[in-house]
Order: sequence, then C-alpha cells, then structure tokens
Amino acid sequence: KELVAQAIHRLSPRQHKALITVNCAALPPTLIESELFGHRRGAFTGAQEDRAGWLESCPAGGAVFLDEIGEISPDIQVKLLRVIESRTFQRLGETKPRPFIGKIVAATNRDLGSELRAGRFREDLYYRLCADMLTTVSLTQGFRETPGERRALIRHVAGRLVGESEAEELTLQ
Repeated sequence: KELVAQAIHRLSPRQHKALITVNCAALPPTLIESELFGHRRGAFTGAQEDRAGWLESCPAGGAVFLDEIGEISPDIQVKLLRVIESRTFQRLGETKPRPFIGKIVAATNRDLGSELRAGRFREDLYYRLCADMLTTVSLTQGFRETPGERRALIRHVAGRLVGESEAEELTLQ
C-alpha cells in the first residue's frame, strides 16, 4: 500500500512536496491523536512542550498518507472528518484552529464496506476519503493471474542485485 501511495505521489503535480507516512495500526489511539494533531504543553501527562503534529508539519502541496485507516478509533475518525471538511484542526489542549494545507491519502487492508455495516467506520468519513479509490491485488493473486509478471519481477530484482547480463542468464536457466 505504501509503495502504491509513493508511486501516486511521485506521478502527481505534488511530487516535489513531502509525503508523510503514518502507520495507524502501529500506534495506540491516544498516540495517533497526538501524532496527527500535535499537542500543547501540559495537555496530558508527559507533554513537556508544544509539539506540531503530522498535519501541521505537512507543507503546502504535500500529503499525509494514513496507512491502515480502518484501525483508527471513532473519536479520531470524527476529528479527521473535520480536517477534511473544514481544512482545519486543533492541537490537543488548544482551542485555536490551525489550517491543514496538504492532501490526505489513506489505505487499508480491511473491507471498509463491512466496517461501515458493523458500525466501526463512519459513513461520512468513508465517502470523503473515497473520492478517488484504487483497489490493488496482492502479489500472490497478481502472479496467479499473470504468471509472466513473476518472471519479469525476478529478472528485475536479479538485475538490480547482480547486473543485467548475469540476471538474464540466471532467469533463462
């Protein structure tokens, strides 16, 4: 998913701007909120100083890639929806709105349609995020459907590792 997001970013007019990647599944909900929105000194135990979050750190024309968006809690979904709708957010512990001037790209391996029906993902956030949607197949499924691609990938990787001419000999054997 991250490679697809990077490829999309490199092919976009934003290619020279930052792409900030956030793995939502790797962080507990309280940390995701602080990392995304930032926090003010004293907002919670351990907040020793003001800190900008990823949304604030994203430059104009840049993008924040939220990998595993299906893992975020309903509370954070509401706040993220506000960012998408109003283009503003607030650091934890602040009331001052701050502008978000980037783009949000999201991915998940979950079936968000099922998550919607189960009440674990907000319908309004789903529709805001799904303005442009890509579905990718796993490498296993892709190789099963187009076996020639496996040979091309092996040749490419071998060429990068040992050189093009040696890779050609290896793949012919």
